[in-house]
Amino acid sequence: MSYELTGNLHKIFPTEEKSASFQAREFVVVTEENYPQYVKFQLTQDKCGLVDSYKEGEKVKVHFDLKGREWQDKYFTNLGAWKLEKVEAAAPSANDSGQDMPPSGFDSFEMPSEGGSPQDFEDLPF
Repeated sequence: MSYELTGNLHKIFPTEEKSASFQAREFVVVTEENYPQYVKFQLTQDKCGLVDSYKEGEKVKVHFDLKGREWQDKYFTNLGAWKLEKVEAAAPSANDSGQDMPPSGFDSFEMPSEGGSPQDFEDLPF
């Protein structure tokens, strides 16, 4: 099962040689929510270099799998990252003037005057 998470790259750890034939590297992404979450991901083997071209503080999208295992009656869960993407900041649009604008098509909307007839509302979809 594959998942995605977008956030700011918070911390990059060095690659660790776990054994003669296995290496792993971890990194942390912090989400942009009311209550930010610090989520640690793991890269393994040939994927350890994926994070080399990124800097802490950059906005990234992480593609990952949930991995779980049992060892001596203990249970472990890892978020196994397999792809990283830079997320570019959206360019401000012409309507980003800090004012709330009505959606297009509602520029000339007027409320009916008081005492309007029931026929004024017959074409409403609700």
